[in-house]
Amino acid sequence: MLLKRVKIPRAADIDVAVAHGAYSAVAAAYDMRPLDVIDEVKRSGLRGRGGAGFPTGAKWGFAAMDPKRPKYLICNADEGEPGTFKDRIILEGDPHLLIEGMIIAAYAVGAERGYIYLRGEYPAAAELLDGAIAQAYGKGLLGNNILGKGVTFELSVHRGAGAYICGEETSLIESLEGKRGQPRLRPPFPANAGAWGKPTVVNNVETLANVPSIIALGSDAYSKVGAEGSPGTKIFCVSGAVNRPGAYELPLGTTLRELIEASAGGIRAGRRLKAIIPGGASTPMLTAAQVDVKMDFNSLLAAGSMLGSGAVIVMDDTACMVHAAAVLVRFFEHESCGKCTPCREGTGWLHQVYSRILKGGARGGDIELLLNICGKMKGKCFCPLGEGAVQPVLSSIRLFRDEYERCIGKNGCSGASCKGMTHGKNYQMTSAESRAISNDQNSNTP
Repeated sequence: MLLKRVKIPRAADIDVAVAHGAYSAVAAAYDMRPLDVIDEVKRSGLRGRGGAGFPTGAKWGFAAMDPKRPKYLICNADEGEPGTFKDRIILEGDPHLLIEGMIIAAYAVGAERGYIYLRGEYPAAAELLDGAIAQAYGKGLLGNNILGKGVTFELSVHRGAGAYICGEETSLIESLEGKRGQPRLRPPFPANAGAWGKPTVVNNVETLANVPSIIALGSDAYSKVGAEGSPGTKIFCVSGAVNRPGAYELPLGTTLRELIEASAGGIRAGRRLKAIIPGGASTPMLTAAQVDVKMDFNSLLAAGSMLGSGAVIVMDDTACMVHAAAVLVRFFEHESCGKCTPCREGTGWLHQVYSRILKGGARGGDIELLLNICGKMKGKCFCPLGEGAVQPVLSSIRLFRDEYERCIGKNGCSGASCKGMTHGKNYQMTSAESRAISNDQNSNTP
């Protein structure tokens, strides 16, 4: 459904894409009423592939409620979640699939203007998208009177500046409007008052790329693929300690074991599986004992984690879970927009504590201190960034507390699980980390 054309040579050229079925679903959608297109997407059960899993058809329905108001359609291509590269595969391998999905979505909700908000670190994708959009205009698939049906849809690429926070839809809208990329208070939600105060639909790249298949196959056929409550396929990004890291499109509900062993070739170098982050850096970790969990929204939630973006990060028995959590915390601390105190201060404090643990300066109560900081953040942050930042901390302590105790008790991690890692006295800190620890030693702050 999603990767069918990415390996075809020159698939980013519109003539090649059309020869392999691109834009055929647009004509079929235009033969339907807009509300019928929305109903078809609702019946398909398509859920957002950006991480939240919100029903796509329901979001479209909210935006389309007032047909007289101008509307916007925004594709969220600000793919910044560590371990995630699924959207990039589509953007660079088959940009016309995304454009086709946006044309159909715009028709359904009544949007005459659309934007692809693209991650600033994707220059190749920007060039390919600009070229594909120009080709679509040349073929009469964008602009005024599309396919002679009297439909208007203008589309362009807007490049972000590389801020992870702009993957959050209201921060994205703020950035698109030329403001600082920080989240808005909700309600109102973007579907009611989004870009420039108008009803706005924000969908992820992969979500929109599913739309042509729903129209072409029909909602009944589409919904039979995947798992109950999670229909369709998913692009899983597998990285870490596997033999064949990469992007794999599989039905939702495929087990984690099948994904790791059959698709990604198993654990590299004959090592043993130790831990998995199943949905990107902001989702709780799982242990090797949970490898038979089904990769769908409901099953992962029941297992204590989330599907998220479908970025599967695999760790073998050489990995140190303290170090793994520290790396993720450092990312969230760097990317915090600073708007709310729990996230701005909390991520910084977590980073300081992990830095001194890995430097060999741990204190006896540091595990409890980490948990205490997370307790001050969880449920109190303005947007999901701060909520996601605590997940690697809480899950790694819950599942691998013994490693924290060894790491702290030995004045720097030197256990078997850290073989080959640069911990303890050999851990190289940045100058900022060193200053933070030095200042911390003279204060009562974390």
